[in-house]
Amino acid sequence: MIIVTKWFGVFLCDKEKVRKQLLFEKDAKGIAEKLAVVQRGGILEEEERIVEGYKRFRVADARLSKIGKPEVYDSSFIKAEDFGYDMALMQAVMVQLGKMRTREPLPSDRSLVQAIRAIDDLIETINVMSERLHEWYGLHFPELGDYAKDERYAELIGRHGYREPILKAIEVQLESVGAEMLDEDIAAIQDLALMVSELYETKARFDAYVLRTMEAHAPNLTRLLSANLGARLISLAGGLGRLAKLPSSTVQLLGAEKAMFMHLRSGKSPPKHGIIFQYPGIHKAPYWQRGKVARSLASKASIAARVDFYKGEFIGDKLVEGMEKRINEIKEKYPEAPKREQRSAPPRRKHSRGEYHPRRG
Repeated sequence: MIIVTKWFGVFLCDKEKVRKQLLFEKDAKGIAEKLAVVQRGGILEEEERIVEGYKRFRVADARLSKIGKPEVYDSSFIKAEDFGYDMALMQAVMVQLGKMRTREPLPSDRSLVQAIRAIDDLIETINVMSERLHEWYGLHFPELGDYAKDERYAELIGRHGYREPILKAIEVQLESVGAEMLDEDIAAIQDLALMVSELYETKARFDAYVLRTMEAHAPNLTRLLSANLGARLISLAGGLGRLAKLPSSTVQLLGAEKAMFMHLRSGKSPPKHGIIFQYPGIHKAPYWQRGKVARSLASKASIAARVDFYKGEFIGDKLVEGMEKRINEIKEKYPEAPKREQRSAPPRRKHSRGEYHPRRG
């Protein structure tokens, strides 16, 4: 006996015969609600009731593996029209189902993916606008870049504009080699500086949002990698659930797709790490240790993602402790770079005329 669920009911079949059936009421909205439960991976009340009194049965849907062993089964002989359900009703059901699913609350990782991509866009915009600000204001006060960086640089220009008030603000005395500028020129530069400052503030708010979301929904991954790096892994994987199901070897190379493509296409050396290169233990390690550290980190990141996705206990501290221990082991075991093997020249073979030629083969 095997359980089969169709859009119009639940059936208990034996070979190609229906032994028992529980049909859904012919109400488009009611059927759509049941199908929504099925799509979310739930078990219908009808599916539990239809096997009452039966000890041995199997299921045609892996979703029902909790109540029976899944088995591949061809149920095409169960047709809706044979039970009084027409195509018009099915169309109405699908319309209702589509409306229900699109109105459901989005998973937190969906918003997280968009947030981390928005941060990347902000970083790119900030870099372009900051470069323009440095080049433009550098005509008036080129030395400011030595005393103020990034957000502070834009903030000083946006607040004070002219060179003299900025020198007082940073408490520096020097004679600048910059040129004098008109008031309207300084005002335009100030507008640009204020825009850059606002971009920095927006990025800070997004960073705080990512941190809150990651701590709430992926605390182990956050503890192991940091909120931003963990969110980038989730974004590259396409969601926390997808990341939890990936093998650690794939997690290790997320973000290195172009390098992997070049390896497969031209035979260049394969990449040893992807986005996880941002992890301090990797990018600060000598080049010959990075691959080993990346492999261990990817393994622990996979564990953290699975625990977070399936709502397990917090093990972030244990993962960090294990990672630090592994890094120390790698440093002790491989303190020096491996020696490159030098290939010796092929032996030469003497021919009858006394000429030497490389040995072939």
